[in-house]
Amino acid sequence: MPALNLQFSDEEMADLRAAAEREGKSLKALAHDAIVSVVSSRKHLVDQAAQRVARISGELNERLAR
Repeated sequence: MPALNLQFSDEEMADLRAAAEREGKSLKALAHDAIVSVVSSRKHLVDQAAQRVARISGELNERLAR
């Protein structure tokens, strides 16, 4: 399975450890879940934008196709 090696400052690492402890997760699980969440939400935003552009430009595309 692919892996990712990340570097954090001492302060960032302390914050991550505290967050992981509060959520009852390992650092690895916390980082994984956070990254996957961000990627998923951004992908959703791109999909929404593409749908909006397609909807708005639909009439123009039809005229240009003639």
